[in-house]
Amino acid sequence: MKCLILAAGYATRLYPLTENFPKPLLKVGNKTILDWLIDDIGDAADGFVVITNHKFAPHFHDWAAGWDITVLDDGTESNETRLGAVRDIQFAMDALALDEDLLVIAGDNVLDFSLREFIAYAKEKGTSCTMRYWEDDERKLRKAGVSIVADDDTLLEMSEKPTEPRSHWCTPPFYFYTRADAKRIAEATADGCGTDAPGSLVSWMCTHTALHSMEMPGKRYDIGDLKSYRQVCESYKGIMNPGKRKEV
Repeated sequence: MKCLILAAGYATRLYPLTENFPKPLLKVGNKTILDWLIDDIGDAADGFVVITNHKFAPHFHDWAAGWDITVLDDGTESNETRLGAVRDIQFAMDALALDEDLLVIAGDNVLDFSLREFIAYAKEKGTSCTMRYWEDDERKLRKAGVSIVADDDTLLEMSEKPTEPRSHWCTPPFYFYTRADAKRIAEATADGCGTDAPGSLVSWMCTHTALHSMEMPGKRYDIGDLKSYRQVCESYKGIMNPGKRKEV
């Protein structure tokens, strides 16, 4: 299983902090946001691929130097010309000729639980999988992916930013795609699947293959603006965690 990390956004809501620096490399506690994610997953993945844009690629190459992490530059230089998350996944698959299970995660979230639990869940189910958490605030649901899930965790439907949410299950940007389903991404985009939000691919997959949804076992810190970044930094103040990345 390869871990693809989506890091090609421009984080305009965090300006001026991210005007010339990528959000996933901001420090939380004593480590970057990406380090928290990668150190947690560790050897549960066969390798890590960070997909970024041309503007921020040099920062990621400097950060990854000496470590067994592949950095891909998708060639875009502005928020207006970005490929979008789904096309970035396809770009990585084509560039590296990937033909295996994929863990696809956004590179701008901090978690108080381990993604290794999600990986184990997906392997036990044997299907592509998402995560979910209960969200009471309908305003937040209208800005997120909303899932409809059966009692046995089968994912029945997922809608991106619905005007009228049909459930309170919110879907964070962490996805497991089986090898067979990952190979259908080109088919999905050709069929009209949205390409900007990563959850659009899940929405398409729901009508074409079996998926399951794991209830999130902890809290996710979504760093979307300066206020949320300051809040997560305050929560992690004083927490020290050594790195575990594999050297080249």
